[in-house]
Amino acid sequence: MYFILFVLHDVSKMKDLLHAWEEAGVKGATVLFSTGLGRIRQKFGLMEDFPLFPTMSEILDRVEDMDLSRTLFSVVESDEIVKNVLHHTQKVVGNLNKPNTGILIVLPVAQVYGLKEYNPDFDD
Repeated sequence: MYFILFVLHDVSKMKDLLHAWEEAGVKGATVLFSTGLGRIRQKFGLMEDFPLFPTMSEILDRVEDMDLSRTLFSVVESDEIVKNVLHHTQKVVGNLNKPNTGILIVLPVAQVYGLKEYNPDFDD
């Protein structure tokens, strides 16, 4: 099994990306609003009242005005699905080696709980 995490920069492509992931074999995905340090610095780096070393609460107070990325993640069962996700993702957002397309991370998964259908025979 694999954990796939993708940070989408152009949120206008979100609907197409979710459809593409379904076509690639992803059965479900979680989507979060997100932002990174680069966007925070871009937006607020030149502001005189923004501290050099901001606290998390100072950042969060200002983040609500920002355009937020979307972070998608899912667990898939095979290497084939991972390859399909990469292919379909790049069809939607473009070559991931180019700037401002997104960041895709794939990690092996040792154990997953809560994804399989409940079987009372295995209940403790």
